[in-house]
Amino acid sequence: MMEDELVPRLPVDSETIDFQNWHISYLKSHILKSICKKGQDNNCTQHEDDCCELCTYRYALELPHLPDMVFHKNKLSLKHKDGALLEFLPMDSLRLVENGKQPLQVACAQEWKESRPDCHMEEKFKPFDWTFTTDYQGTLNEKFRVENSDMSLNKFKLMQREKILFYHDLTLFEDELHDNGISSCSVKIRVMPSGFFILLRHFLRVDNVLLKMHDTRFHYEIENNYIFKEYTKREATYSELKNVPPPFFTVPNEIENYLPIKEKKAYKLYFK
Repeated sequence: MMEDELVPRLPVDSETIDFQNWHISYLKSHILKSICKKGQDNNCTQHEDDCCELCTYRYALELPHLPDMVFHKNKLSLKHKDGALLEFLPMDSLRLVENGKQPLQVACAQEWKESRPDCHMEEKFKPFDWTFTTDYQGTLNEKFRVENSDMSLNKFKLMQREKILFYHDLTLFEDELHDNGISSCSVKIRVMPSGFFILLRHFLRVDNVLLKMHDTRFHYEIENNYIFKEYTKREATYSELKNVPPPFFTVPNEIENYLPIKEKKAYKLYFK
């Protein structure tokens, strides 16, 4: 028996569908290990050929530490027959987290600190965005032509009952902020006879301080030569939400209706 056959294989989940000249696929796997292959307090050399996955992430992102759970192999990919490629990648989502290389003012950080006067607070305030906030909007290749748009998402069309040909929900990363909230980035896709819809969401809840949501929605209708993209940023402090039922704070789809829009942009992504 080969030596590597003795190592239990971690589950990997994948599925593909060919739809209207698009090849759509996802890969779902385990979380990134939290210890270097060389041991608890060791690191691989940056450019060595067999640098482990954890150290590869550390060197690429230069963050003081990574989220609790990084699903480093999770990926959603949509490739058109003419070459346009749209992907959703954990590494790219974390590249947009402030890493302390530039000055950073995290909203409400001082207020949060004062609301948690325990002896371990100082070590949690590192010179980087400890909330792992990202406004990642997907990864496009050069085959796409992007134009600003004044259109709005066709919610009426999306609410129509249709057969679901393909559906999946992938987490890219998640962190519980030292049990003081949650920061998560996920992407969902559903394919219907009329087209496909994707929701990429970063949801942040810092308990007793603020909630923030970055949503990027993609809607492709089969009669079009573009994908419509809408980016929305919502944010509110706990004091601004004092009349909202507390159970809603942990359910993004519920609290979304109470968070005011701070920024909204729309685009057409032409793929041919």
